[in-house]
Amino acid sequence: MLHLRVICPPELTEHVLALLKDARGATHLTLHRGAALVPAGDVVEADVARECTNSLLDALGDLGVEREGGVTLEAIDTTLSVAARRAQEAAPGEADDAVIWEELVARTGEESRLTWTFAAFLVLAVLIAAVGVVTDSPVTVVGAMAVGPEFGPLAAIAVNLVRRRPELVGRAAVAVGVGFPLAMVATLLGALLAEAAGLVTAQSLEGADKVDFIYQVGPFSFVVALLAGTAGMLSLVSSKSAALVGVFISVTTVPAAGYAVVAATLGRWDRAGESALQLLVNLVGITVAATAVLAVLHRHRARARDRSPAEVD
Repeated sequence: MLHLRVICPPELTEHVLALLKDARGATHLTLHRGAALVPAGDVVEADVARECTNSLLDALGDLGVEREGGVTLEAIDTTLSVAARRAQEAAPGEADDAVIWEELVARTGEESRLTWTFAAFLVLAVLIAAVGVVTDSPVTVVGAMAVGPEFGPLAAIAVNLVRRRPELVGRAAVAVGVGFPLAMVATLLGALLAEAAGLVTAQSLEGADKVDFIYQVGPFSFVVALLAGTAGMLSLVSSKSAALVGVFISVTTVPAAGYAVVAATLGRWDRAGESALQLLVNLVGITVAATAVLAVLHRHRARARDRSPAEVD
């Protein structure tokens, strides 16, 4: 369940209370009159089932609560309550299948910006991948996959394509379009220093047969990217963080960037080109699959809302 807190002006309080009292998946309803200072107003709180959260947020938006006050959602880890159990049973659908669109937009929006933190993680991930390439270490390559933060902006692109927010799509695209070249330039400098120190030679790639999968592009490269994008978006909408980690270590994005740089510095332009193609295939595949998943869920929600506006999950 989720904890819902609403700050609203006194003239809207009774409407908010009536809305939450009538909601099938809401319970533990409390009211604190005059408790809010900025913005001033009353505070209404309730615990709500995930399945009915979207419809409640839509109704609160129709009341103008966002303009006059505010709405906050927090996840509840443990609830010991018969009333809460009854509310969950009364809510339509299953909690794991419920998509809270505003939560999804907020989560992906936070990760869609080109920040120093995002750039630093991507640089570190590509550098680790490059080390894995020259040492022929699949374990190191997998570690680089787990460090890479690239799924955040890719998910943001998918979310905002479905919600038709081109300006946010552009912002997320900039994070990917600038982040990867920046990480590859940093890795290029590191590779050149390693070569100058004699740590990397032309033979480094010849014997690296355990990481050949990085640059070998084939039909399954795109298939895996599609499957990973689907799994990643499903993990986001259902808050399954463990599954999201699995997505990070299943796609060859960061390793391909690292391999392309190392291969280019050693004059292996064929492998550098194939690695770059691998990177592009994976980025496109993930984005296409994530967008398709959200489009299906969005259409399902629209149809359910047309049938019964009060029971949209």
